[in-house]
Amino acid sequence: MVNPATNTPLTAIIYAEIIEEAGLPKGVFNLVTGSGSDTGDYLTKHPDVAVVSFTGSTAVGKGLYKNAATSVKKLVLELGGKSPMVYLKGGDLQLAVRSAASTVLDNQGQTCSALTRLLVPKDELERTKEVIQDYYKDIKVGDPAEDDTRVGPMVSEDQMNTVLDYIQIGIDEGANVFLGGNRLNRKGYFIEPTVFTDVTNDMTIAQEEIFGPVLVVITYDTQEEAVKIANDSSYGLSGGVVGPEKEAMEVARQLRTGNIAINGGSRTPKAPFGGYKQSGIGRENGLYGLEDYLEVKALFK
Repeated sequence: MVNPATNTPLTAIIYAEIIEEAGLPKGVFNLVTGSGSDTGDYLTKHPDVAVVSFTGSTAVGKGLYKNAATSVKKLVLELGGKSPMVYLKGGDLQLAVRSAASTVLDNQGQTCSALTRLLVPKDELERTKEVIQDYYKDIKVGDPAEDDTRVGPMVSEDQMNTVLDYIQIGIDEGANVFLGGNRLNRKGYFIEPTVFTDVTNDMTIAQEEIFGPVLVVITYDTQEEAVKIANDSSYGLSGGVVGPEKEAMEVARQLRTGNIAINGGSRTPKAPFGGYKQSGIGRENGLYGLEDYLEVKALFK
């Protein structure tokens, strides 16, 4: 049974149509539309539902967790993130910037695994700003149906306002808007791709998931400090490290996060995807993803 997000039901509906055309027996796949607060609560409380898999915000996931406790129901939760991209000296700075920025721009930043915190050595900040400026200069915000558009509108007016509120909080807390920061003066829920500098990891924009096209740049002095900053988060969904291979592997092993791209590595569907801490419970993809839907039984004779 699938309950798609209220704002984005079309892909799930098309998927249901494909399944019907494929001839899957009736009842194997069921699509239920409606608000998560109604259908989600119903499913997590219903005694005949054995497993609930949810992808969404940590706040909603916590509510489902409480509901599932009434029947000790198994949950698979893929929740929020505030993932770091750690750049180490001697690595490819352009790759680090491109890897972080692309995840923040994809889907207008409405991606749980976006690498929204870019960590760079303090004495590399000015060079980092130059690379960011060069990468962002040709980013087109506009109609997603046009081939050259890189960033489209936010999914809703509420989400646009949430992102704008976070941008203002960043300004109020002393961060510097290096690029963007405004709503575009056109029809639709468009926000300029935004980059903050002069950010410390205790700021709201460095700790809370914004879910918009907002990247924050944080500086560090030592590799140990970089690891500490990267792990200083209630989330642990994704991450990235760019640097000399041996050092990058050492840092990656110390990051408390479920998925880490090293020097531009990309995820494979065969690998488990999921988070540490408040980024979720369980895994998707690969054998680990299947195991969450199975129960172990021992037969004795």
